[in-house]
Amino acid sequence: MTLVHLDDFYPGWGGLAEGSRMVAEDVLHPRRPGFWRWDWVHDRRAEWVPLDPADSLIVEGAGAVTEDSIAAASRSGRVRTVRITAPEQVRKERALRRDPGYAPWWEMWAAQEAVHFAGPGHVAVDECLSN
Repeated sequence: MTLVHLDDFYPGWGGLAEGSRMVAEDVLHPRRPGFWRWDWVHDRRAEWVPLDPADSLIVEGAGAVTEDSIAAASRSGRVRTVRITAPEQVRKERALRRDPGYAPWWEMWAAQEAVHFAGPGHVAVDECLSN
């Protein structure tokens, strides 16, 4: 079992949509899965991190679950998706406690999340919990 963190490859603070695309196209690629690690210190793409196509994966991070990523994962086997959400203030407090350097980027990131979670394939939390 391999755990993949989107924080390892979002291409910068404006990279939520690109990170989501990378899950579906790179991380879940059937023959050559992997991702380009993001160097947060130098704000640039770093080395390719290959994944074993035979491994089961847990992919975590905002943007990990989309229609495209579910379809890509389904081609390889059984898929379980979990979406955890909280009110914005709780998310902000937790994010800043985990990484105080996140503060200048919070508004930019929250705006990307609002667009992402309003997009196709996302349902209200209460609908997720009732299924």
